[in-house]
Amino acid sequence: MSKVTREEEVANQLPLLDALKDKQVLKQEIIAGITGFFAISYIIIVNPIILKDAGIPTDLSVFATIISSVIGCLIMGLWANAPVILTPGMGVNAFFTYTVVVGMGLKWPIAIAISMVASAIYALVAFTKLSQILAEGIPETLKAGITAGIGLFLVEIGLEKAQLIQRGTNSILAVGNLAQPATLLALFGLVLTLILFLRNVTGGFFIGIFITSIIGVIFKIKDQAAPNVKLSDFSKYHQIIAKGDFSDILSIPVLLAIFSMTMILVFESMGLLEGILPNPNKFKRSFQASSVTSFISGVLGTSPTVAAAESASGIESGGRTGIMALVAGLLFAVSLFFIPLLTYVPQAAIAPVIIITGAIMMESLARINMDDLAEWFPAFLIVVLIPFTTSISTGLAFGFVAYPVLKIATGKAKDLTVPTYVLGGLFLLDLVLSALL
Repeated sequence: MSKVTREEEVANQLPLLDALKDKQVLKQEIIAGITGFFAISYIIIVNPIILKDAGIPTDLSVFATIISSVIGCLIMGLWANAPVILTPGMGVNAFFTYTVVVGMGLKWPIAIAISMVASAIYALVAFTKLSQILAEGIPETLKAGITAGIGLFLVEIGLEKAQLIQRGTNSILAVGNLAQPATLLALFGLVLTLILFLRNVTGGFFIGIFITSIIGVIFKIKDQAAPNVKLSDFSKYHQIIAKGDFSDILSIPVLLAIFSMTMILVFESMGLLEGILPNPNKFKRSFQASSVTSFISGVLGTSPTVAAAESASGIESGGRTGIMALVAGLLFAVSLFFIPLLTYVPQAAIAPVIIITGAIMMESLARINMDDLAEWFPAFLIVVLIPFTTSISTGLAFGFVAYPVLKIATGKAKDLTVPTYVLGGLFLLDLVLSALL
């Protein structure tokens, strides 16, 4: 992450009530919350579209997405006092829809039950010493790789939103059409936001989003297709609340799905929080807040919530306390009344913030010992496989399996701890089971 100012370091240690009384900190946190919200606001539209393929009505899924995000941000802000936004995760919602429902042929209420059981196990880990044991068992090299991998993942997301890269015909990726108005707008936003950031302008990320959005409105660049949702539809929302079907919970396919989803929730959240939290002392409560919200999201009728990688955008804007999460939660609540207005914040305006944030997170590569291939190659696997597979858990799995294997192969088994062996074994089992699903 970027260099921390003295004010941000002070805010790191402030209790929530003291932070609310400090005008400078409060201003900084509000800007961070607004920035973080707009960076992740696309989830309000994208998550329901993905869950539609699982059979969950889009108009009702919007309510579940927003409400679970509001509750998650409130719990994160009040319980953990951490600058982390909780929303339904993009990786886990794809697993929920395309692996569990489409791939395994299960109904969405069964998938909800799977996510609730997996979340309960996640909470068991989070509220016991297991969380500390697992977190301490992650080698520093892999922690740096996780941060950089998530950063590169954000860069990829940002470049896609900017339409600077697209699926290639003769290659995996290709350069987008630079003549497209949306792409030109994103390039303008990238230059503007980068200049503001380099000049340490307060609220530079938010200013960049705002100015780029205004220009987008002037030139009629709108690219988000908002679901046709009316507040009156809320009266039907009860149709997807508490609909988990636990009747086949002990069947082998369902148990395998529970294990895989548990691995995704526990280690994706652990990796994200390890990678973005400015204050490591807030990890345990943040982890706990994430686990509780993940379970609640199942009751509310959506895929599990996780810590949003885009929270890093708010953190880079100065977010250090739970106020950032509370502000984002408030904006999620307000968005319930203004969903169509989100279409006036084009992805081209959000992309620059995500790209710059991802690039900053890749600074963690400097902490890796590049003189020892056995040390840095597992981190390398994490860094490249997270964006290439669009799955944080897959990147972690290969890195954590490779680390003990290479250490043993080079006669450095004494450097390994018991948790490192356990994590490697669990991830290996996860890869095997995932191949069978």
